[in-house]
Amino acid sequence: MDHKAPSLVLITGMSGAGRRTTAAALEEMGWYVADNLPPELIMRMVELTFADDSPVERLAIVTDVRSRAFAGNLTGVLDSLTSSGRRPVMLFLDADDRELITRYDTVRRSHPLQGEGTLQEGIDREREMLADIRARADIIVDTTNSSVHDLRRTLETEFSELHGSGVRINLQSFGFKHGAPKDVDVLLDARFLPNPYWVSELRNFRGVDKPVADYVLGQAGSQEFVDSALHLLLAMLPGYHREGKNFVSVAVGCTGGHHRSVAVVEELARRLMAEGAPVRVVHRDLNNDRKS
Repeated sequence: MDHKAPSLVLITGMSGAGRRTTAAALEEMGWYVADNLPPELIMRMVELTFADDSPVERLAIVTDVRSRAFAGNLTGVLDSLTSSGRRPVMLFLDADDRELITRYDTVRRSHPLQGEGTLQEGIDREREMLADIRARADIIVDTTNSSVHDLRRTLETEFSELHGSGVRINLQSFGFKHGAPKDVDVLLDARFLPNPYWVSELRNFRGVDKPVADYVLGQAGSQEFVDSALHLLLAMLPGYHREGKNFVSVAVGCTGGHHRSVAVVEELARRLMAEGAPVRVVHRDLNNDRKS
């Protein structure tokens, strides 16, 4: 039997955002995890893993910030891996500053870049150092409001499908009143469509229900909106594939995230799948309050 080329994932991100939990979850999913590996050793680890006699088929490397040379070294490693045809899927774990401070206070630890300064100063230094790395990430997971179990479920969804071909589209509906998602490539606004919330017989239904879907998709401009989004994404996918990007994240918002954005995402997902595109759908705010 031919040797199967391993999958390669590189995990980094903000200290305190969940790298250790991510490493443990991937290990349970059957990945070989190299934790706390400095950038200068990553290439050697990949070479050993890709050797013909290696038993490892899926490698996840966790690396973190230890010095100001980190970001430059890691950028160089990414460039070298890409040039060699072994570009990894890049996962960046993040959380907002307030949540990171709470987590550090809970475990009574200092930030690795804090030095003699404050915890906030350490976080600020790390964000500055990792800005370019974050911009290159294929997947950004914001763990601010995630429990350990939520993070594990997200990872199971993301990485159970890595062996699929082509660029996978993550479609997400959301409500602007709950905040726009941070980790998206394309953001679309469906608030120009009439709101089913103000139709009494539709108020308690949601965008996944046929009465609301028919109402939203029957409004003037709705089909043109979906058509335009479909054509935009289909035009982008070949370019993403050429650039080695494995995922594209698309979010559609309305006021509360229950009616218009949900109906549009469901229709867009249906039409993308009809074109053969692999799609994952998440309705982020479906179970929050009803006004949407």
